[in-house]
Formats: sequence, structure tokens, C-alpha cells
Amino acid sequence: MDDGSESRIDKLYRVIEQSRFGIHDLSRTELDPQSGLPRFNMPLELGIFLGAKRFGDDVQRRKRALILDTEQYRYQRFMSDLAGADPQPHGGDPRAMVGRVRDWLLTVSRRATIPSPARLLASFDRFDAGLHAIAVDAGLDPGRVAYPDFERLVFAWLKEERAQGVL
Repeated sequence: MDDGSESRIDKLYRVIEQSRFGIHDLSRTELDPQSGLPRFNMPLELGIFLGAKRFGDDVQRRKRALILDTEQYRYQRFMSDLAGADPQPHGGDPRAMVGRVRDWLLTVSRRATIPSPARLLASFDRFDAGLHAIAVDAGLDPGRVAYPDFERLVFAWLKEERAQGVL
């Protein structure tokens, strides 16, 4: 539940504490167009996640992380203390990133099946193309879908995709 009295960093701590898996894309450190300064939220979140894993209790020590970047070892130029990690390259291509995340989740979650990247992307493309109509059918303003409503629409879409054997 969102709590307006909770600071952003405390929300971040809570989410990381409750998460078994962490996906951290270090390429998301681009310069802010107004200030000209880099945004280091992703490296900060990775650091907190790694700290929880290192210093936490047994549950926290079971955390698993996927580190992504545009190039495999680019991070060494700006985060040399992370040496020894194996970031997965995605070349700045969100569709390639889907494959990297899917393959990693298949490995660490030990789920029997996760649809192929091609199936996941095809399903996403259908959802994205139909989102306006899906929102209207749900009685929502397509231009202002609140996150909980969006999440509900995604889950309903996935359930239907599975029922039809598409996903």
C-alpha cells in the first residue's frame, strides 16, 4: 500500500526487503537534461540490494540479482568496486532485455516453463496495441490509467492469453 508519509528511501528499503529477485539496469544512469547531472538511482538501488543480501538474515542472503547494462563490462568505467560481477548486455534494446530477463528468471526461479521471449513480446505487442480499447472496456480513461488499474488490466489480459493457450 502506498503511504504518503513514508519517504522514498524507506519505500525503497521496504520493497527491497520484500523482494527475492532484483533486476538492475545500470544503463539507466543517463544525464538529466535540465541539471546535466547523471541519475544514479539504479546503482543506488543495486547497492542497497547487495547490502541487504550481504548483511541481512538468511532470507535476505537468498536474494538473487540480475545486473544489466548496454555492454557487458561498461560498468567498470564508473563502478569499479563492482568488479567480478557479470552484467548481461542488452545493447540498449528493450526487446533484447526481455530475453535476458526471461532466461535469468527461468534459471533462478526454477519454474517449469516461462514462455519464450518471442511469445512474451508478441503478447506484449497485442496488449499494447489494444490497451486503449481494454481501458475503455474497463470504464477507465485510457489517458489516465492508475497503476493499480493497469496492473489489474495486465493480470486479466494474461489470464485470457493463458486460457486461449497463446501464452
